[in-house]
Amino acid sequence: MSSLAKKTTATIIPTLRYKDAVEAIDWLCNAFGFEKHLVVPSDIGGIAHAQLVFGNGMVMVGSARDDSFGELQAPLGARDATVAQSPYIIVSEVDKHHRHAAASGAEIVMPPEDQDYGGRLYICRDPEGNLWSFGSYDPWDSA
Repeated sequence: MSSLAKKTTATIIPTLRYKDAVEAIDWLCNAFGFEKHLVVPSDIGGIAHAQLVFGNGMVMVGSARDDSFGELQAPLGARDATVAQSPYIIVSEVDKHHRHAAASGAEIVMPPEDQDYGGRLYICRDPEGNLWSFGSYDPWDSA
């Protein structure tokens, strides 16, 4: 199956829908250091599609809406909801990233700590409750 993967910068790109994607995009860029790669406003307000980059990774973001994909993926129902998945982002300075995210309003659910498998990690929630993990452990370095 891996022979079907396209050779590109990143072959796995998480997607998230937000109640207020305009605000979420600005917050993600300010708090976490993402950069806007592409932002397509919706003709009914909000965001039809956005691509935010961090290093060679990307997340795609859009506004919650009543469409076929919206029946499958929607923003969390509550800010403290249990999630089924979360992005892990490799950063060079975990404590510095943590301090900036916390000062920007990220809810820190696990402060920075060294991990048994190597590296340092912290976990937080964005303003709509999505869970994000930031760590220094790079699994590509141990491959």
